[in-house]
Amino acid sequence: MTRNRPARPKFVALALFASLVLAACRAGGLQTGSPSAIASAGLHSAEPSSSPATVAQSAAASAAASEPTASLPPFACTPSVTVAATTDRAQITDVRVGAHDGYDRVVFEFVSGLPNVVIEGVLPPLYADPSDQVLDVAGTAFLKVTMHGASTISPDGAVTYGGSTDFKPGFDQLVELLEGGDFEAVSTWYLGLNGGGCTRVLTLSDPSRLVIDIEH
Repeated sequence: MTRNRPARPKFVALALFASLVLAACRAGGLQTGSPSAIASAGLHSAEPSSSPATVAQSAAASAAASEPTASLPPFACTPSVTVAATTDRAQITDVRVGAHDGYDRVVFEFVSGLPNVVIEGVLPPLYADPSDQVLDVAGTAFLKVTMHGASTISPDGAVTYGGSTDFKPGFDQLVELLEGGDFEAVSTWYLGLNGGGCTRVLTLSDPSRLVIDIEH
């Protein structure tokens, strides 16, 4: 949400910009990409008294990792989103979460190119793939991310991501991020949220990333 602030002297604005750049570099370095505008998926609350939550439409932005992205577009809502693949096989190399002013962020990073992605709001029960075991995901509203042509294991059996598959950050909106499956090059993840909200979806390059922002 954009807030109007009183005008400040030019040198103050320049100093603030420089400090933000320095902070981002210390956090892991700014990486610029070629973002694409992606629509987002609607959320559904698990509480009967709650209205179905919704998710958002995004526009181009330049950004880095899980740090705040510069020139973020506003949040808008739509039922679901599909992200087109840019490669036949997208190896997941990193998954991370972060909390920022006004939104929480989930980032999936790939070694080269993006998989086909479907993002949609879902209601429990939530199932593991391929066992169909019911998963216990914390939260009252849920987002399912299905990535076709993506995996943490390469075709030759090498592990490209060996980090956490169950994040419980307890942020304002993002309560849990849980892997629901990694089977036959289909990677499934569930976002457990604290009530309804809107989500902005960005795709970035150098490296290839799928970014999901959840509005507070």
